Amino acid sequence: MSNFEERVKALRTHHEELLARKNEPILWGNGIYEKWQYPILTAEHTPLEWKYDFCEQDNPYLMQRIMMNATLNSGALKWQGKYVLVVRVEGADRKSFFAVAESPNGVDNFRFWPEPITMPDTEDPATNIYDMRVTQHEDGWIYGVFCAERHDDTQPGNLSAATATAGIARTKDLKTWERLPDLKSRSQQRNVVLHPEFVDGKYAFYTRPQDGFIDTGSGGGIGWALVDDITHAEVKDEKIIYERRYHTITEVKNGEGPHPIKTAKGWLHLAHGVRATADGLRYVLYMYMTALDDPTRVIARPGGFFLVPEGSEYLGDVMNVAFANGWIADPDGRVFIYYASADTRMHVATSTIERLTDYCMNTPEDGYTTAASVETIKRLIDKNK
Repeated sequence: MSNFEERVKALRTHHEELLARKNEPILWGNGIYEKWQYPILTAEHTPLEWKYDFCEQDNPYLMQRIMMNATLNSGALKWQGKYVLVVRVEGADRKSFFAVAESPNGVDNFRFWPEPITMPDTEDPATNIYDMRVTQHEDGWIYGVFCAERHDDTQPGNLSAATATAGIARTKDLKTWERLPDLKSRSQQRNVVLHPEFVDGKYAFYTRPQDGFIDTGSGGGIGWALVDDITHAEVKDEKIIYERRYHTITEVKNGEGPHPIKTAKGWLHLAHGVRATADGLRYVLYMYMTALDDPTRVIARPGGFFLVPEGSEYLGDVMNVAFANGWIADPDGRVFIYYASADTRMHVATSTIERLTDYCMNTPEDGYTTAASVETIKRLIDKNK
């Protein structure tokens, strides 16, 4: 065996050890969910064939010819008995693309399918696409709704100026995707999510209207819009169902995460909230519930954050960020929450429908003032005496 072959063998052995590493729950937590010890997907989990040229003549130093930077913000669904993530993979060139990774148990041994997804373009090609929400809709299709980013050509001298629209695609097998026209809207749209059921015979979208690519401006929070034809989706009437509020976790912006989970007591929602700090923006996750008979009517609004970056999760490309756009509810009630930390790596937390419902319906709401917060704490202290 040549030295090159020995190095390739060692590389493959090291990679397999990473992929096969057993994950373990972190036992001491908040009682709402369990985080798991190891990230489930990192840039190092991507297939070696995506990065290395294994021809010794062309690559005698066994260099990475294409480097990967991050795996983050994954859509999720249960597919043919496997826990499947549609992962945002970011290369060293800053371009993101989608790739499918699957696990037999939802917490470890995630392995990418051999090739990334080939996502067709529209007539106006996007520079970058990312953060796909995956919805198995009752119409029989699997839909992916994602951000399509393009340069804002109205500002030709500003190379940081961009526009955001909601790209829409659908598939039956997660391999071949049909690209539909982007969602038409009067405002820019990011973090758009398709509701899994028809509402009044129409497709329903959770929206996030914003004036600019980053700044929400006059955008008021998580919106709701009904669309007649998803193959030519257009937001005509839009209402805010979860508003932004001053001096809360949603002060700067907020957006729906994955599509909500239907339970006996209502729709469970996972969302992200953003506030400004002296060290930049802080992204956290929060939950709420809406009524079964009206998915726009909020029936439970637990105060504060649900999940935040902790320990090493805080560190990465974009510090102090927790973001989720995928979760899976098993028939037995177990819930797998897939979240990214610091725009760098993917993690899993596990809970149950029962616990998440209890959290939403029995956690005090935000009173929006220090005085109200103190009174809430004192009531709990008195109850515990």
